[in-house]
Amino acid sequence: MYAFTYHRPTSLADAAKLAGAHSDGKVIAGGMTLLPTMKQRLAAPSDIIDLSRLDDLRGIEVKDNVVTIKALTRHVTVANSAEVKKAIPALAELAGMIGDPAVRNKGTIGGSVANNDPAADYPSACLALNATIHTNQRAIKADDFFVGLFETALGEGELITAISFPVPQKANYQKFRNPASRYAIVGTFVAKFADGVRVSVTGAGSSGVFRVADFEKALSANFASSALDGKSVAASGLNSDIHADAAYRAHLITVMAKRAVDAAK
Repeated sequence: MYAFTYHRPTSLADAAKLAGAHSDGKVIAGGMTLLPTMKQRLAAPSDIIDLSRLDDLRGIEVKDNVVTIKALTRHVTVANSAEVKKAIPALAELAGMIGDPAVRNKGTIGGSVANNDPAADYPSACLALNATIHTNQRAIKADDFFVGLFETALGEGELITAISFPVPQKANYQKFRNPASRYAIVGTFVAKFADGVRVSVTGAGSSGVFRVADFEKALSANFASSALDGKSVAASGLNSDIHADAAYRAHLITVMAKRAVDAAK
């Protein structure tokens, strides 16, 4: 690990000011991605801005058919929340699939969404549930937030404060996971709303999380796994690595989508 300057602000305003002032710095929430990367000397930020003292960025609220989860809320809290289980059980189940107990007890929803790892789980929930990402500066729809591998619409000094998820009629998330890391080789989230169905995929896209318009159209007309018979995502543009090639991932997307439809509640 390389040397860095450590900051531990006690207010969101101070945290944003520090983040904007240090272009080579990094904001840390749970640290589940940044710290291992730094230990391997694959990242060398000049400054670390630790958000752990910002207690007002923790908590869950369900109001007006919307679940709002503050940025520093840990995965384990979402997984165990009675409110989330009642309103969007798929979201609680997704949180319970993230990593291992150590990761779930330290990692945060805001950190995961801001990092936008192409195999992370929460970005798929944000897209499928038509979430809104709230920052200290604005509100960003999920469709506009994820712009590429580890890239988001966040600007300098812009920090996620909360994420709001509209409550769907039905939803489910199915993940074919890497047995070691628990990251998604393919994860498919299906959400049914009154005005249609949204389907998102993580772990497979070479540009990160994405929606599948063809699946959405078929399921909006008939919310049944049989509606996806003969449907597929082209292998071109999908990831191919030691865990699975692009063709296998393409096959898994349809399989996971059908399972999600069958399990949706």
